[in-house]
Amino acid sequence: MIKKNEHSQNMSNDNNHTQSMTSGSPILLIIQFTIPLLLGNLFQQAYNVVDGIVVGRILGAKALAAVGSTTSVQFLTLGLCIGICAGFGIPIAQRFGAGDERGLRRNVYHSAVLSVALAVIMTAVCVAALGLILRIMRITSDIYADARIYLLIIFLGIPFTVLYNMTSSMLRAVGNSRAPFIFLAVSTFLNIFLDIFCIAVLHLGCAGAALATIASQALSGLFCLLYIRKYVPQLHPAKEDCHFDGAIAKELLLMGIPMGVQYSITAVGSMVMQSANNSLGSMYVSAFTAGTKIKQLVLCPFDAMGTAVATYVSQNYGAGDMRRVKLGIRDAFAVSFLYSLVSSLLLIFGGTWMTSMFLSAGNEDVLALSARYLRCLGYMWWLPPFIFVFRNTIQGLGFAGRTIFAGALEMIARSAVASISVPLFGYTAICWTDQAAWLCASTYLVLMTIYVVKKRCNEIGSGSPKTVSH
Repeated sequence: MIKKNEHSQNMSNDNNHTQSMTSGSPILLIIQFTIPLLLGNLFQQAYNVVDGIVVGRILGAKALAAVGSTTSVQFLTLGLCIGICAGFGIPIAQRFGAGDERGLRRNVYHSAVLSVALAVIMTAVCVAALGLILRIMRITSDIYADARIYLLIIFLGIPFTVLYNMTSSMLRAVGNSRAPFIFLAVSTFLNIFLDIFCIAVLHLGCAGAALATIASQALSGLFCLLYIRKYVPQLHPAKEDCHFDGAIAKELLLMGIPMGVQYSITAVGSMVMQSANNSLGSMYVSAFTAGTKIKQLVLCPFDAMGTAVATYVSQNYGAGDMRRVKLGIRDAFAVSFLYSLVSSLLLIFGGTWMTSMFLSAGNEDVLALSARYLRCLGYMWWLPPFIFVFRNTIQGLGFAGRTIFAGALEMIARSAVASISVPLFGYTAICWTDQAAWLCASTYLVLMTIYVVKKRCNEIGSGSPKTVSH
């Protein structure tokens, strides 16, 4: 039970390190929250972009293929951790919006305990299964050794990934998207330095790129933790809050696990897609790697807007105001769709120029293949707004389990196109696999969003903040 009380506004605004989104212009609040998230996502993607540029230009196309051949595996494992941590933030945001101070602290404590367990289990399982994963991905012999050491180091750094995503999720739940961005920006500049130092000076090869990324992730997580300790007392569990409660843990897991599974199910389809592409040869792997890095970069605004929507919807649902929830959804989708139309032109006409960042002269065939992949994405780039805005709306309203089916649809579509069409049409099929997945998922998410919004309105009364019951 989430109860809105008279201390809500005091808790939400008692210092400038938190921000209530339960009053004021919905779109302005969402955009203000989105901007630091976007910048943070861009810096986080800069990890991968810098790795690609340094590895591709210093070590060559085969080394770039080694790093890129495991991208979907990283998305599968790290996406599970990121999704679970993001899910833990939903109940925290709901209680923040409702003004439930003790409930918020109790959820923080249980989130921390569960995150430690997650980090230990995920690291052990991923390291133990490394050989099997590489065989499943059909990594070719010429890049196997580099791919193995790179992925091993990434897996060993899972605890640092969990630390950053746990602490940043807590800060975002109380309306603070600025601090995680600042710390991520600092660590990104460190990543750039360490990339060059480890590869060009220490000559550590692909292992150096992985070490630079993990060290930077650890630093950003540590900064977030210290910031919370000094400036955000709302997130400090008291002694009486630190008693394990199975009911609270269950609620957190019911939000976190479906979100993590949704990320991972989507990644399974990407693994099948990447495995099919790997079988075409290292030239196609290099092209797909460069194109994927650009795709992830251009997707950042969608991801940032989606995260902002989840926090906005969670807080206002916690406050019992479904009228504001609907206004926020409408405005966020309009902004996202406008961005999709503009950025599609960049993908259609600027593919060769963008992928030339990763490879030096003499790789014209790889550049042409990568540009073709981006051009095909651009033709259907209007679909991601449906996925990011509506999926996060469903999660913010407490129906994280309903988004698993969307992830399953993406997985089935990617797997089917990659398995059936790649043997027939080769790389051309790879260029259209993502679009098939997006079309299937977005159709389901639109219908499910309509359903869950109506359900919550019926429960608490549209436009009439009341007690919110689960």
